[in-house]
Amino acid sequence: MAKPICLIDATKCIGCRGCQTACKQWNQLPATDTSFTGSYENPPALSSNTWMRIKFREHESEQNGVDWLMSKQGCMHCTDAACILACPAGAIYRTEYDTVKVDEVKCIGCNYCVAACPFQVIGFDRLSNKARKCTFCLDRLQSGLKPACAGTCPTGSITFGDSRELIGKARARVDKLKAAGKANANIYGLDEVGGTAMLYVLGDKPEKYGFPADPQVPIQTRFWNTIYAPLRVFVVIAVGLGLWSNRAYSKKVQESKLKAK
Repeated sequence: MAKPICLIDATKCIGCRGCQTACKQWNQLPATDTSFTGSYENPPALSSNTWMRIKFREHESEQNGVDWLMSKQGCMHCTDAACILACPAGAIYRTEYDTVKVDEVKCIGCNYCVAACPFQVIGFDRLSNKARKCTFCLDRLQSGLKPACAGTCPTGSITFGDSRELIGKARARVDKLKAAGKANANIYGLDEVGGTAMLYVLGDKPEKYGFPADPQVPIQTRFWNTIYAPLRVFVVIAVGLGLWSNRAYSKKVQESKLKAK
């Protein structure tokens, strides 16, 4: 198999959240308190314990009155990955499947990857001081299995396979959608940030689904990587000491408040 990817056909998504549940179950991610925000998204945001979720978008339509646009969203596993460039500890790396993974042992909790990600999909666990996100089910891939989300989708909205085959399938699907009257149908992730391992067929413009129209690696992230990468060891030590000092100070403040009570 060439580079494996997931093709997500958003026009087939029914918002059942089966993929969302499968992700939680396979990765043993705990449930979290949530709230209803009026957008039918539950939970309302990604976090260190929620690596993917279904986004709901409602738009007025001249033809149908209202268009319901739903799509699975999480880490895109970018080719030009801002998180890899931003990480001073080398904790975020490209796997043998060309996907992107966080090594929690090396993660120093600096949060630079969270700030750099153009898709805002990386969660941060303040208790363990670690960044977390979708792993593309690396453990399943290494065992010859497809990602959990792709294995549970009841409508075939999520397909896992060879990038060459699925890109051809995506193009054929877009042609079919345009012929059916969806003039804005497009492939998202083919060229964005160098290409992504989560490739989408969208029935309308990306921003209507909640995707950035033109995602880019922040200039400051490229500058950081170019200037400071040769000094990575010293940067890690400096950042680590800074974070340790900050936590130590916060702990003293909390202890002082408890004593005062």
